[in-house]
Amino acid sequence: MSYRIIGDSCLDLPEELKKDPRFRLVPLTLQVDEVTVVDDESFDQKRFLEMVQASPNCPKSACPSPEAFQEAMEGDVDDIYVITISSHLSGGYNSAMVAKGLYEEEHGPKNILVIDSESASPGEVNLALAIMEMYEEGSDFAQISERILKLRDEQRIYFVLDTLEFLRKNGRLTGLQAFFATALNIKPVMGADHGVIIKLDQARGLKKAFARMCEIARKERKDPAGSRVTIAHCNCPERAEQVKQEMEKRGPFREIRIVETAGVATMYAGDGGIIMAVQ
Repeated sequence: MSYRIIGDSCLDLPEELKKDPRFRLVPLTLQVDEVTVVDDESFDQKRFLEMVQASPNCPKSACPSPEAFQEAMEGDVDDIYVITISSHLSGGYNSAMVAKGLYEEEHGPKNILVIDSESASPGEVNLALAIMEMYEEGSDFAQISERILKLRDEQRIYFVLDTLEFLRKNGRLTGLQAFFATALNIKPVMGADHGVIIKLDQARGLKKAFARMCEIARKERKDPAGSRVTIAHCNCPERAEQVKQEMEKRGPFREIRIVETAGVATMYAGDGGIIMAVQ
């Protein structure tokens, strides 16, 4: 059986999979003041961070159109999986669902599963890797569809940001909260509850916050040996490696990998941010 995994551009693939023909990425567009940035191979992270830092306004994103998702579905494959960023952050899931309907109106019934990842970046990566693994094990579309949604529900997302400014500009924090945390060097350890950002704990300074994040992740994972960990970083590979080492101390986990954020996750995480998904 042949398959395709379609992701929005918050599916931050590891380098070895970026050219894999089984993947198609459909880009979101980002808006900083009057500048429109397409979140594809042309994305310049350094320039984008500079523009956001210089602007008093909140950067915005626009999800792909249904037609863009439908185009990615075209071709001779048996099964199609579409993985989108949390529907609480973008309209991509709804757009992909419309695309599924349009595709089937034109071509007839098809094995297409649209998955609201209820996460971003590393959470989407973990789901994609799990689908690939299930195919290698010989599972069929129905089996994979059931198992991947269960994995989605069991997956946990954690993040620690160097600055809360990006979340503040995106309306996720009040100005007072952002100032208070920054002034005292308090770094919140945050997570997600079905795609909604929540605060889990806090620590003074990044190093302690990373350690606390890893402690929480390990405590919540009953079977680390069977768990996949993906760490996404925004312009801070050294910090990602630090988090990886912290997780390795608390292992053994079956796999720990590091990826770099593209445009959408960069917009939310900000310069120096770390997002971790444990599946």
